[in-house]
Amino acid sequence: MTRRDEGGQVTAFVVVFMVALIGFAGLVIDGGVALAAKRRAMNQAQAAARAGAEALDVRRYRDTGVSRLDPDAAVSAVDSYMQAVHIPQSNYNRTVVGVDTVVVDEWFQQPLNILGVFGTSSVTARGHGSARTVHGIVREGS
Repeated sequence: MTRRDEGGQVTAFVVVFMVALIGFAGLVIDGGVALAAKRRAMNQAQAAARAGAEALDVRRYRDTGVSRLDPDAAVSAVDSYMQAVHIPQSNYNRTVVGVDTVVVDEWFQQPLNILGVFGTSSVTARGHGSARTVHGIVREGS
């Protein structure tokens, strides 16, 4: 009876298994990082849009009772919010739509921790938010 030389087979198995394990861990950990970045981008875009939607043209509202945005103040409010959360102006667009809606789109690169070993060093997180001015509440019988 002869024995085959099986030296090194376990080493090859361990190497392949470890690469697969690191890849799986990268998907789990960096996947969570990517999802958190997406959620952060959405929250920041929505909050910036709400800040812009608060820029009501007060004089027009007092004179006519019509709620309309002051477009310049809305853009300025969005810019102020984004500056406060350290998002550069090159990473978002803000638009005043019609007379009462602010739309903000944001994007940024989120570095990944583990998947960089496999060639993916970052992902682009994108968020979209929109908000309208509040027109008030009317109660029946008032």
